[in-house]
Amino acid sequence: MNLIIQSYLYISTRNLNLMKSLFPHENVRPIQKDMLSLVSKAIEKKKHVIMHAPTGIGKTAATIAPALEYALENDKTVFFLTSRHTQHEIVLDTLKQIQDKCGEKVIVADIIGKRWLCPQFGGAKISSGDFIEFCKSQREKDLCSYYTNTTSKNKLTVEGQAALDKVRESIHGAEGVIKICENYKVCPYEVLMKLANSADVVIADYYYIFNPVIQENFFSRSSGRLEDSIIIVDEGHNLPVRIRELLSTKLSSFIISRAIKEAGKYSNDGISEYITKVEMVLKNMSRDVKYEKLVSTGDFVNLIKRDYDYEQMAAALEFAADDVREQQRSSFIGSISSFMSEWPSEDEGFIRIIESRMIKGEQNITLSRRCLDPAIISADIIKKSHTTILMSGTLSPMSMYKDVLGFPDGTFMESFDSPFPKKNRMTMVIPKTTTKYSARNEKQYQEIATIVSDISNSVPGNSAVFFPSYRLLTDIAHYYNTLSKKTTFTEAMGMDKNEKKQMLEQFKKYKDSGAVLLGVASANFAEGIDLPGDFLKCVVIVGLPLQPPNLETKELIRYYDNRFSNGWDYGYVLPAITKSMQAAGRCIRTETDKGMIIFLDQRYTWPNYFKCFPSDWDIKITVDFQKEISKFYGTQMTLK
Repeated sequence: MNLIIQSYLYISTRNLNLMKSLFPHENVRPIQKDMLSLVSKAIEKKKHVIMHAPTGIGKTAATIAPALEYALENDKTVFFLTSRHTQHEIVLDTLKQIQDKCGEKVIVADIIGKRWLCPQFGGAKISSGDFIEFCKSQREKDLCSYYTNTTSKNKLTVEGQAALDKVRESIHGAEGVIKICENYKVCPYEVLMKLANSADVVIADYYYIFNPVIQENFFSRSSGRLEDSIIIVDEGHNLPVRIRELLSTKLSSFIISRAIKEAGKYSNDGISEYITKVEMVLKNMSRDVKYEKLVSTGDFVNLIKRDYDYEQMAAALEFAADDVREQQRSSFIGSISSFMSEWPSEDEGFIRIIESRMIKGEQNITLSRRCLDPAIISADIIKKSHTTILMSGTLSPMSMYKDVLGFPDGTFMESFDSPFPKKNRMTMVIPKTTTKYSARNEKQYQEIATIVSDISNSVPGNSAVFFPSYRLLTDIAHYYNTLSKKTTFTEAMGMDKNEKKQMLEQFKKYKDSGAVLLGVASANFAEGIDLPGDFLKCVVIVGLPLQPPNLETKELIRYYDNRFSNGWDYGYVLPAITKSMQAAGRCIRTETDKGMIIFLDQRYTWPNYFKCFPSDWDIKITVDFQKEISKFYGTQMTLK
C-alpha cells in the first residue's frame, strides 16, 4: 500500500462512530475499513480519490457512507454517477438500508434521462437532442398538460406540491416517481428537479455533471453548486470515452437525405436549398478521399460562406427544425443545425475528419468533429468540486486516469486487492493463436474455434466467450458452432434492453447442463451484468479488443504522446486491456464463486501487455489447457 496513503488510513473515533451510524451493514470488512478511512480523509481535506477496487469489496457502501455523513453535517450534496440503471438499484437499496438501520432521514433524487421520464407516449423513442427541443417547444406553447399541471409562475401547483410531498415520504427510484406523478398528472422531471433542490444524494448519469450545458441547467434548477458537490463516479474507466463521445459531433449523407425529405414534406423550399448546399459541400470535400482524411474548420465553413451567411443559415435551419418537431417530435434538419453550431468551436484537443465509403453501392460521406481530450471539461469540474471519487474494478494503471481526466496533484490513489479466495480462480493465457489484424485468415479462425470449443465442452457449466468485434465473432462462430456440444447463445448488434434480458435469463437456465454465450468485449454482455454462483463457470477472452488502426486512433496516440509521452499505452494498449479485464470480471462476482478466466492470444504473453494484469493474479501460461481445466474442476475428460 502507498505509504503516503497508508498514513491517512487510520480508524479514528469518528470513523468508528461512522461505521456504527451510517454504514448500512452490521459488519465491516477489513478492506472496507481502509476504504472508509481513505474516502473520509479525502473529503475532510477536500482532496480527490482514484480507487481501483475489484468486484465484491462493497465499494458502494464504503464510499456513500462517509460521503453522506459529511454531506449531512456540512450541507453538501452527494452525486453518485453511473451509466448503468442496475447500479441505480444497488445505490437505492444501500441508502434504504442506511435509513432503516440508522434512523437517518435521507432525501434521494434518482434521475434518469429526461426523455425516459416523460409520460407522453413516444417521448423515449427520439434522440436526446430532439427531445430537449420538442419538450421546450411544448412548454413554451403550453401544449404539455403535465407541465402546466406542475408549475405556475415558477412555483409548484397544488398537484405538483402534493406529488413532491408523496415522493419525499420515502426513497423512490425513478420508476416509482413516474408512477406517483402519473397519479397526480404532473411532470416527473419537474418534480425530481424540485426534489434535487433539497436532496442529500442525487443518483444520475455521468452527463448531469460532465455535460457543461446539462450541468449548468441542473444546478440552476436545483439551486446547487459544483463547489458543494461530493462526486462519486462508478465504473470510472468509462468516463474518458463517455466524455469524448459527448463532445464529438458528426454530419452524414444519411442525415442530409432525411433532412431533404423533411423539408419537402413540410413545403419549405428555402430550407431545401440550404440543405442541398450542405450536401454539395460534403461531396466537394470528399472528392479526393479514398477512405478518410483530416480537414480543418475552414474547409467546411468557407465553402458554405461562398453563397450564404453561415450563422444565419444555421439559425434558419434550427427555426425550421422547430416547426418539424411540432409535427413529428424529431428533426434531421435540427441535426444539421446543431452540427453547424458546434463545428466552428475551438480546435485544441479536437480533430476533424471526413470519411467516404461505399455502403450497398452508394457513397456515404461523414464529416465529424471528434474530441481527443476529455480533460477539456473534466479537469475543471474535478478541480471545482469539493471531492471527486473515481472508482472501478479496472482502473489500472491509475496514473493514466489521473492524466487523461486531469486530476490535480495530491489526488489520493489506492489499489485494493480482490477479497475473494485465490484458490477459487484460475487465470490462464493460451499463447497458440492471435487476432492480430495481419494474421487473420480462415486457418486462424478454425484454430481459435477449435480451442474455444475444447474449452467450453470441457467446462462443467456455462461459459462466456468474448471477441474483439462482431465481425470476428461471426467469422469464428461459423466454425465454432459445428464443434460445440453445448447450446450456444450469440449476441447480436443492436440488441435492445428486453432482448438482452431475455437472452441472459435463458442462458442462466443452463447452469447445470452448460451453455455458451458468444459476445463482444465492451458490448452488451461484457460489462454491467451479474452471473454469480453457478450461472457462469468460465470466461474466455479471444484476442485483444484494440481500436481499429484508423485515423482517429493514430491521432489519439499522437496527442497523448505530445501531452504525456505515453501515446501508445494511453491511446491504444491500455483501453483494450481495460475492455478485456471488464469482460473477465463477469466470472467471479461473489466470494463463493469458482471459475476460470482464459485469455486466448499470443500477445497477452508480451511484456507490454502482460504487465497490465492485476498484481494479485497468478497467471498460468500454458497450451495444455484441458489438463488445467480438469485439474481445477476435478473432472475427468478424454483428451484429444
